[in-house]
Amino acid sequence: MRNLFSILITCFFVAACAQKTDDKKIINQKQQTMNLDKVTNDNVRKAIEALESGDKIWYSYFTENPVMTDDGNKVDFKNFFAKALGSEKFITIDKVENDGKDIYGNFKAGNWGTFRVFFKFHQNADGKFNRLDIGQAN
Repeated sequence: MRNLFSILITCFFVAACAQKTDDKKIINQKQQTMNLDKVTNDNVRKAIEALESGDKIWYSYFTENPVMTDDGNKVDFKNFFAKALGSEKFITIDKVENDGKDIYGNFKAGNWGTFRVFFKFHQNADGKFNRLDIGQAN
């Protein structure tokens, strides 16, 4: 009987230790950030960092009322990002074009899931973005 009790205690201890290890892995995965070194346009890189961290400085990279399209459909920029800011992020960045203003990669879009997207930033002479086109990429 004493042997059975020792085995049960050992099993519970091992299970508890395994759980703690799994929790640490989950926490570490959440803390990882996307490497944005491929993004050569400084304002685009800083804007994406702000988007992913949920920092409202995101809006400062844009003009007062930027045009925005989502899969070709015009949407309200501020309303769209009121929901997306901090909860949506690039998982990979696969391609950067147009002087660092067109970004392609895998993107986690909240409840919509993860899929390949493009973000195309349009920059005015003052360096602010006056248009953002996003959508599913081929």
